[in-house]
Amino acid sequence: MSPSAPTTSDRVLILGSGHLASRIRALAAGRSIDTPPRAQTGEATRAHSRSSDLSVDRLQDVDLAGVSRVFLVDDDDERNLEMLVALMSVDEHLPIVASLFNENLAPHLQAASPHIRIVNPARIAAPTFVDALDAPVERTLRYAPARRTEEPSPDTPDQLIQRLSLGFLALLFAATTYFHFAEQLTWLDSLYFVVVTMATVGYGDISLLHAGVASKVVGIALIVASTAFIWMIFSLTVDGIIKRRVQLALGRKRYTTAGHVILCGLGRLGYFVSEGLLARGEKLIVVERDEHSPNVEHFRRLGAEVYIGDARRPRVLQDVGVTRAKALYSVTDNDFANLEIGLNARSFDPSLRLVLRIFDDATSRRIRKHLDIHLTFSMSAIADELIFAMDDAGGSTAAAATAAAR
Repeated sequence: MSPSAPTTSDRVLILGSGHLASRIRALAAGRSIDTPPRAQTGEATRAHSRSSDLSVDRLQDVDLAGVSRVFLVDDDDERNLEMLVALMSVDEHLPIVASLFNENLAPHLQAASPHIRIVNPARIAAPTFVDALDAPVERTLRYAPARRTEEPSPDTPDQLIQRLSLGFLALLFAATTYFHFAEQLTWLDSLYFVVVTMATVGYGDISLLHAGVASKVVGIALIVASTAFIWMIFSLTVDGIIKRRVQLALGRKRYTTAGHVILCGLGRLGYFVSEGLLARGEKLIVVERDEHSPNVEHFRRLGAEVYIGDARRPRVLQDVGVTRAKALYSVTDNDFANLEIGLNARSFDPSLRLVLRIFDDATSRRIRKHLDIHLTFSMSAIADELIFAMDDAGGSTAAAATAAAR
C-alpha cells in the first residue's frame, strides 16, 4: 500500500483497548473507522492475541487515505509504541496522536515526524486531582463509620530479649549469692568475681584453684551459661538495631506531622499529583508499596516523606498520621485498593478529605452517590475530550497547558 497524502477528512482510526480507548470511541461515534476482523487461525493470530486490534497485518485492509487522525490509546505503552512504528512505516504523513505514559520517548518520536503528537493522560489529569484539595465538599455521611482502635506498635521491645536479660540478671544474683556463702567472699568480692567470670576476663586475683568440687562445677556452669546468655542477647540486639535501621530507611516510623497530605501510590498518576502538591508547598507523605520504585528517591530529594508499605493496612495509615492529615489521596492502579484505603482512612477520621482515583467513570459516580466519597475521579474521563480534540497543529505541551486550565 503506497503512502497517502495528507487529507482533510474528519474520519478517525482508533486503536487500543481499555477505558480511555472506549471513551474516545464514544466521542468519535459515527466518525471512527473500525479495523476489519482478524482471521482466528495461524501462528500470527496467537502471537497477537494479547492486542486483537493492534495487528500490523490488519492495517493492510484499512483505507488510510480517508483518515484524518489515528489515535493510539491502549493502556499499554508497549502496544501503542508497536503500532506507532508500524503506522510510520505505512504512511509517514499520517497524523497520529499516541498515548504514552513514558515521556522519555516523546521527544525522539516527535522529532521523527512532525505529524506525531504524544500525550500523557496522567499528566493531563493530574491538575484536576491536585485542585481537588481545595474543592468545596458537602459531607453528608449516611452512616457512622466504625471507629478503629489503636493497633499495637511494631516497635515494642523484643520479648525474648527481655526474658533473656531477666535470666542473665537472675544468674548473676544466684552466682554472687553462692560464692558469698560457699567461698566466704564479701558481697562486693563475690559480685566482682562473678562479673569477671561472666565477661571471661579472668584477672587471676580471685580464682577457684583451691576451691571445692562443688564450687568448681558451679564456676564451669556459670561460664557456659553466661556465655550463652551474652551471645544470644548480643545477637538479638544487633538484629533489632539492623531491622530498625532498615525500617527507618524505608520511612517506616510514626510521623508526628499535622496538616499534611497523604498520597498512596507513586505510579503513573501519583507521580504528577505528587509533583503538583509539592509545587503548592504542601507537606507530603507518600505511601508506596514498591521499595524499588525509581520515583522513591526522586520525591525524597524534593522534600517529601516516603513510607514503604501497604496503605490498606490500618497500622500504616496510623503511622503516617491519618488522624492529623489535611487530606488523603489514593491513586494506585487498583480501584478496589483505592476504595479500601479511603474507607479505612475515613474510619479513623470521618471528616478527612478523600480524593480517590477510580478507573471507570460510572463506578466513580456510584461511589460518590452511595458511599459519600465525593472526590472521586477517572483519569480517562478527564483526559479523553482533550486528547480527542487534538489535531495535527496541536501538541502535547499545549494539551497539558489546556488541561491545567480546565
